[in-house]
Amino acid sequence: MRLTTKGRFAVTAMIDLAIHAKNGSAVKLSAISERQNISLSYLEQLFSKLRRAELVESLRGPGGGYILAAPAAQINIAQIIAAAEDKLDATQCGSKADCHNGSPCMTHELWENLNKTINDYLSSVTLQSIVERQAHNGSKVVTFTHIH
Repeated sequence: MRLTTKGRFAVTAMIDLAIHAKNGSAVKLSAISERQNISLSYLEQLFSKLRRAELVESLRGPGGGYILAAPAAQINIAQIIAAAEDKLDATQCGSKADCHNGSPCMTHELWENLNKTINDYLSSVTLQSIVERQAHNGSKVVTFTHIH
């Protein structure tokens, strides 16, 4: 089981957006791209998905870019990963319970419980909590791998 680049980059970009979108000012994807070293075309694809999931809004015009669609305290990491169409799944059967000749394998429940624990944890972590942690640590570079 592994969080893919898609999920990691989506979380990183959303944290960057939450940090830099102050007083409703929009953040350009090119700025996120430069700060986080993520390809602009990749960010465009991710933000299209994040917009469809109603986690961000796009603003057009000279001061355009993206803003959060809700306060950072109301957006959690599980929502971002789901919007990026990334699914964390420890089972070998995609949670279908058909891993052993059409029936659940002996460890299916173990891996399903792990999935639930991970999802519960990621659902409990908000963008706001990460932004506050970054501000407390005085860090400008934000990556998902620094979350413990």
